Amino acid sequence: MAFLNTVHLNAVQYTQNMSPDNHSGRHDRASITTTALRLLDDVGLPDLSMRRLATELGVQPSALYWHFANKQALLAAIADRILERVNTSRTRDGDVVAVAHSIRDALLAYRDGAEVVMSSYALGLGADRAHAALTTALTSTATATATATAQVSDRTAVLLQFILGHALLVQQRLHAESYGAAAPSADADPSAAIESTFDLGVRAFLMGLPTE
Repeated sequence: MAFLNTVHLNAVQYTQNMSPDNHSGRHDRASITTTALRLLDDVGLPDLSMRRLATELGVQPSALYWHFANKQALLAAIADRILERVNTSRTRDGDVVAVAHSIRDALLAYRDGAEVVMSSYALGLGADRAHAALTTALTSTATATATATAQVSDRTAVLLQFILGHALLVQQRLHAESYGAAAPSADADPSAAIESTFDLGVRAFLMGLPTE
């Protein structure tokens, strides 16, 4: 009596004729991320589960874990994809305001985009492109002192946190209004003057930076 050669990986049993590659070969990391981002736009972050994504892809949930260790790893990949929209062409010109706008616009381009990037950034994931773009722009505006150069990293973190927080605030308010949970109000609505408020915040940040 012959016995099948079986192995177990990520709680999935594979035989000689069923390798992990065969199990997940229909989709790679990039295609899964693309579908996840589309699903995020369709149903929102609360309803974006690994099981729902697997159903959308026509695979078992276990197949996703061959590409992503957990849901947070998937969200980090989605965050990276969201921030691919960031325009880095003007970073070396020191146009910090333009770079900040590009990051903000990328966050608002997708449903719950700001929240996805915020949650990933909080864990040190998914915001490398935005961080690098701001760092380059701020470096080009820094004075030629060792202290100012050393402070660029801290300045980048502070400005990125402002951008994320502002985008999240606007996105949450817009969601609340769309669900009827909040009545439109120019006094309470951060999206009512989104451009002027955002510009004021970024420029106030730049004006208030110490140079030594």
